[in-house]
Amino acid sequence: MAGKFKEEAVIIRQEEIATDIYSMWLHVDKIPQEAQPGQFLGVYSRDGSRLLPRPISICEIDKDDQAVRIVYRIAGKGTHEFSFMRTGMPLNVIGPLGNGFPIKSKKAFVIGGGIGIPPLLQLVKELRCEKQIILGYRDKEIFLSPQFRSYGAVYIATEDGSIGTKGTVLDAILAHNLNADIIYACGPLPMLRAVKAFAKDRDMECWISLEERMACGVGACLGCVCKSTIKDEHTRVKNKRICTEGPVFLAEEVEIS
Repeated sequence: MAGKFKEEAVIIRQEEIATDIYSMWLHVDKIPQEAQPGQFLGVYSRDGSRLLPRPISICEIDKDDQAVRIVYRIAGKGTHEFSFMRTGMPLNVIGPLGNGFPIKSKKAFVIGGGIGIPPLLQLVKELRCEKQIILGYRDKEIFLSPQFRSYGAVYIATEDGSIGTKGTVLDAILAHNLNADIIYACGPLPMLRAVKAFAKDRDMECWISLEERMACGVGACLGCVCKSTIKDEHTRVKNKRICTEGPVFLAEEVEIS
């Protein structure tokens, strides 16, 4: 795993790209050189009453311009505070945190749902293989999908059927008769459970990001422990902390509750 750094970032720009979903580019010195697809940042509030950072996935990495992009949904006081920040304002961050997706050459499904879509953008930029990108949304607010189209074939599923296939990401795969050898997925837990079962039925290698389960992001709160199918080397119990030993896991190694 790459090293981690605590830095004072400077906001390059921020915009709302869907209802309560914000995209923020940050200038940081060291983090972009180490970051990998699937990792995340711990973003600190400027309010002293909130000591622990908010974990937010890395959406894009620009090593040349020393910048990273994060995309987040307003989910509490911390992210609500971030949404009011503007260009030029400082923001303390720590990262890159967690482990990323393995970059393999197999024909791939890249599957994202909701706010689990952003961390897959850097992944599709770095994968050097045939890839089919399946994105799931609630409705017609399909943020980021135009950027994904630059890196592979995109198939969209919406819960209300307003765009693409009506239903889930798996409904879209079946509707278009798609096939692949490996799966990379990030999204809500019900989606990940279904994707894991889909991969197992077809004997496919499957990597999933459980970032939805994280709280502090730095291993302090123990709020993100998940059950593992193998014993931890140190504790000798079948548990893993998603923020430090994940958020990316081989699907067969973790239980999704």
